[in-house]
Amino acid sequence: MLETQYLGYAAGILTTLAFLPQAFRIIRTRQTRDISLLWALAMNTGIILWLLYGIAKNDLPMIGANSVSLVLLMIILYCKIRYK
Repeated sequence: MLETQYLGYAAGILTTLAFLPQAFRIIRTRQTRDISLLWALAMNTGIILWLLYGIAKNDLPMIGANSVSLVLLMIILYCKIRYK
């Protein structure tokens, strides 16, 4: 059981960190023309659902990774709408 939780943490950290370069670039350049609004909305919705699932299962790796991912994706969505 503990080994699978470490696997969950590793997967969560890697997939969450994957959003950092995009979020930083958008904040720095304020250019979002290459980001699809539909993608940003779908990703935010999906991450919210994964977060709720993680909460329902009391799965800390899932809760942590999806909480941070949601913040980063909300920043990307906000910038997409703001800098359109």
